[in-house]
Amino acid sequence: MARDKTETTAPRKKRWYHQYAEAYRMTREVDRSVTWILLAIFVGVTAVGVLVGLLLDHVVYFTVLAVPFALMATMLVFGRKVEAAAYSRIEGQPGAALAALRTLRRGWTFLEQPVAIDPRTQDMVFRGVGRPGVVLVGEGPHGRVTKLLEAERKRTARVISGAPVIVIECGDGEGQVPLRKLPGKVRKLKQQLTKAEVAEISKRLTALGAAKLPVPKGVDPMRARPDRKGIRGR
Repeated sequence: MARDKTETTAPRKKRWYHQYAEAYRMTREVDRSVTWILLAIFVGVTAVGVLVGLLLDHVVYFTVLAVPFALMATMLVFGRKVEAAAYSRIEGQPGAALAALRTLRRGWTFLEQPVAIDPRTQDMVFRGVGRPGVVLVGEGPHGRVTKLLEAERKRTARVISGAPVIVIECGDGEGQVPLRKLPGKVRKLKQQLTKAEVAEISKRLTALGAAKLPVPKGVDPMRARPDRKGIRGR
């Protein structure tokens, strides 16, 4: 009996232009002016090339030369707009800090679930391990999440015996790190441990586990994060 065509047909692979189209649609939902901004940048850079060509009497040469630079400038701004739109869509949702942290490429391992959570307020603490040490990221208002972070810091410090424990609050309050700047803040932390020490600390922290309650629904950390591959057309 012949096999069903739906079973034998492989799923269609997304082309790079499909990823760009999805990124553009997502960005336009948040920022309606993105189309005009991108057009203005492309036309503006190209116009500068034409103007220089007119002044030097080499219009064709400088126009052709300006087009690649115009594309580069347009794509650079587009990438920033896509990233800003992605953060805007998840900002304020439970688990947004984890979504932002998962944009960190290499060198960090973050648990899928919070290590501490307040069921009533939904304040959370997420834990990551990397060469700078153990980082605890609290999500919630300063007055509430501080106590949750301090309790988790003491619990973690008892297990890792002397290794650095960095505490960061994510939010818009005083002394807190805004969601969009969170990955950069963690990325800039100074490395203090060897790879072997990181592996040993990770093994010890496994015993602590995560919080009993899962991340509340409303944000999928794997889907909500800014899609850097899509931005670059991969």
